[in-house]
Amino acid sequence: MSEVSFKIFRFDPEKDKKPYTAEFTVPTKSGMTVLDGLYYIQEHIDGSLAFRSSCRAGVCGSCAMHINGTYRLACETQISALNTKTVKIRPMAHLPVTKDLFVDMDPFWEKYKHIKPYLIPGDEPGEIERLQTPDERAHLDTIIDCILCGACFASCTVNNYDDEYLGPAALLKAQRFFSDSRDAAREERMELVDGEHGVWRCHTIFNCQEVCPKDIDVTGSIAVLKRHLTADRFSPSLKKH
Repeated sequence: MSEVSFKIFRFDPEKDKKPYTAEFTVPTKSGMTVLDGLYYIQEHIDGSLAFRSSCRAGVCGSCAMHINGTYRLACETQISALNTKTVKIRPMAHLPVTKDLFVDMDPFWEKYKHIKPYLIPGDEPGEIERLQTPDERAHLDTIIDCILCGACFASCTVNNYDDEYLGPAALLKAQRFFSDSRDAAREERMELVDGEHGVWRCHTIFNCQEVCPKDIDVTGSIAVLKRHLTADRFSPSLKKH
């Protein structure tokens, strides 16, 4: 059995004056993930280490963190794949640190709530469910795979200087409902993402796209919203949906 060094960001706002890095030696085995390493530390070395996780299967998105230079899901990152003897871990950026790797996600969820992430059909429910054709459903392929892990939000450089920017995850979800044939709130959704803190603040840097654990084209979704807003202004008679 080999060993790796875990260098982890530590900070407890209730007792620490500033953050520091703690180092732990972790024995590894084949198939071991970074999340397994964190649990080893918590269970065998330092029970005070704080981090968030739940499903351990890349579904819930709760274990997103900055690992060796990029944002990843700790449960999906095998230590051997990092090809190093040192694993450096920091919490998600642009979010208040509650303790160590555990961040306060409230600012992220507030922006998500702002775009109204639910269907607005515009009429009362009928006798049967609202149907979609296979072609209509195809417009939602991939973008519905977003697990709201926040990796795109943390990687976005705009969030570093604009606290009001909606961010890539919220804008991706806005495009998801905008593109849904069952939704009838086109005008309202366009107003929600327009403006200096909406889609126009995105500078198309692609950080969000590079870190997405589900390989979603987040930047492309933001571009779709920009394109429709632009078309509405120059050719309002061509509005669709």
